[in-house]
Amino acid sequence: MNTRFMRMTSRLLIASLLALALPVQSAYAGIMSTDKVATSAQADSERDRIRSYLNRDDVRAALQKQGIDDAAANARVSALTDDEVQQLAGKLDKLPAGGDIVGTLLTIFVILLVTDILGFTKVFPFTRSIK
Repeated sequence: MNTRFMRMTSRLLIASLLALALPVQSAYAGIMSTDKVATSAQADSERDRIRSYLNRDDVRAALQKQGIDDAAANARVSALTDDEVQQLAGKLDKLPAGGDIVGTLLTIFVILLVTDILGFTKVFPFTRSIK
């Protein structure tokens, strides 16, 4: 009885020690600067503003006239980096009220074309992805 108890205890001890030796992943937290958090929040609000601009009827009609689907355009906006969102929002701010939509559509077309060439989406059949 005593040897049986010793065997059971030693097996439990061996299993416990082996379990302690297994690698355990740990999470590392880093400090984020206030500027980075503010820039990210601002980029999210600018991204929403660009999406609302793309949802306008006149912009949607112009994009469909060029063969760009609404879902593809929104997917492209989601794929933009924060810097690209800031640049596009800056261009939207500089547009005259009710004026030059051609420049905006050209900008959106170029952004869609670049993301298509980079392989993030496949909207235009005439492009080849570099991936």
